[in-house]
Amino acid sequence: MIDFAGSGVVHMTGGITALFAAKILGPRIGRFYDADGNELPEPVSFPPHSVALQVLGTFILWVGWYGFNPGSTLGISPAGYADVAALCAVTTTLSAASGSVSAMMTDMIMTRKATGETMYDITMCMNGALSGLVGITAGCSVCEPWAAFVIGIIAGWVYIFVSSLLVKLKIDDAVDAIPVHFGNGMWGCIATGLFASPGLVANAYGTPNNGLFYGGANAGKLLGVEIVGILFIIGWVGVIMIPYFILLNAMGLFRVDALEEEVGLDISHHKGAAYDMSGPSEDAKEKYEISTSQRKLVVPADDEENA
Repeated sequence: MIDFAGSGVVHMTGGITALFAAKILGPRIGRFYDADGNELPEPVSFPPHSVALQVLGTFILWVGWYGFNPGSTLGISPAGYADVAALCAVTTTLSAASGSVSAMMTDMIMTRKATGETMYDITMCMNGALSGLVGITAGCSVCEPWAAFVIGIIAGWVYIFVSSLLVKLKIDDAVDAIPVHFGNGMWGCIATGLFASPGLVANAYGTPNNGLFYGGANAGKLLGVEIVGILFIIGWVGVIMIPYFILLNAMGLFRVDALEEEVGLDISHHKGAAYDMSGPSEDAKEKYEISTSQRKLVVPADDEENA
């Protein structure tokens, strides 16, 4: 199995763990059901605290990926290592950029068809970029730049599809970690089995192998191995994590009570809110309004101006 920097062993592992956890934990209060357990007509969205901080975090992750993917060469001075690391940097950039545009533009088209309005969702842009990054992580060292561009476009679509599917299944993923890491972790492994170039595989691994689209005697073999690897990761994580989450849930250690969930964990666990949303008191506002109403603008008379 070719999984150079961990679309499968890193991202899929975390993503499928998040899926099992979200399913066992259940949705947040008010997301799909009201406080009495009645199903809501439409799922309720919880707006983020700061889109600006989301954007900053996305770019920090993107820059970090240049250590994650090219850094997985584990060296730069031996012959050929610099070429592999440079290719990883190029494919990582292209896939992230195309995934970002793909998710945002696809969501814009779908929204325009549904509502008649053209809107660009910055969250789609950010998660699309992360999806492209996850999607190229397995094959960053063995895929041509054009293939990285295609992988990123499809990664944006995978993100939108899996995110919508989770809502239909009433699985509450607060930050869309499952579509980004599990959905595109799988896609990254499959994409490697499709787009791996024989020359680049030989350069990175020293073995004759290639993706399905390049044909040859080994065509399809790598893809089959990638699929087996995906199934193994899902099974391995399930065997370990499902009993663990069920045990935590049974012991009452997996979820805070409803009141703590309502007031927020910043208050119940961290001695105060992360944001001061109180504002001035009503008494202070009233005094200010009285103060401003008593201020008078003195306009000089005409004779005073002429004098």
